[in-house]
Amino acid sequence: MTEIGENIWIFEGPAVPFFTLPYTTRMTIIRLPGDELWVHSPIALTTELIRQIDQLGRVKYLISPNHLHHLFIKAWQDHYPDALSFGTKEVQLKRPDIVFEGMFTPFFNAPWSEHIEQLLFTGSPAMEECVFFHKPSATLIVTDLIENFAPESFTPVKRFVAAAAGILAPNGKMPLDWRLSFMFSKKRAQQHLQNILHWHPETIVMAHGQIINSEAERFLKRSFNWLDID
Repeated sequence: MTEIGENIWIFEGPAVPFFTLPYTTRMTIIRLPGDELWVHSPIALTTELIRQIDQLGRVKYLISPNHLHHLFIKAWQDHYPDALSFGTKEVQLKRPDIVFEGMFTPFFNAPWSEHIEQLLFTGSPAMEECVFFHKPSATLIVTDLIENFAPESFTPVKRFVAAAAGILAPNGKMPLDWRLSFMFSKKRAQQHLQNILHWHPETIVMAHGQIINSEAERFLKRSFNWLDID
C-alpha cells in the first residue's frame, strides 16, 4: 500500500499472463467523505489486503473500467456484499455472473462526481474504457488506455514484443492493436484526449507500468502523438 496523495492509495498485485506477457496489476483506492472507499480495478483479495483496506474505511464502490479488468470483482463482492459495482457495457456482457448496479455511459451520473471526474473513452470497436480524475490530488487514473512497463519487467524477447506494441517506459502508449482500431474514429479520440487534458493532471496512475509523477500533460501529449494533435 502506497499513499500517493491525500486520501488516495495504490496497491500492487501479482502479475497475470496476457498475450504471453506478464502483466503487473495495480489497484487505486480513493477515500471519499464518510470514509467510503472507491476501489478502481480490484486486485486479488488476500487476508493482508483486507486488513489494510478495512483500516482505510468502508468499501462502497467497485470499479471495473473495461472488459479486461474484471478477474477479481466477484471475490470482492462476496467479501463486501454491501459494495456497489460499476462497469462498462462490455464487461457486463462478458461477466453475466456478476451483478452491476450501474453501467458507464457518456452521460452516467456518478455518485462520486464531486470528487472524481470520469470520461468514457469510446470510438473503437475493440474496447472502451472509463478513465477517472481525482480532483483533490490532480491524479488521472487509467487501466489500459496507457501502458508504461519498465523494460526490466521483461526478458529480452518479450521486451522486444512490448517495444513493438509501444508499451515500454518511458514512452508508454495505448497498445498497438487498440491504437489501430481507431483508424476511422481518430476525431472522437482526439476530443476525448482534449477533455482529459482540460483536467490538467499532475500525476498519471495506470494499472500496468511506471507511474508518471511529473510533467503529466507533456507525457500525455507524447503518448497520444499518434492522434496528430497539437
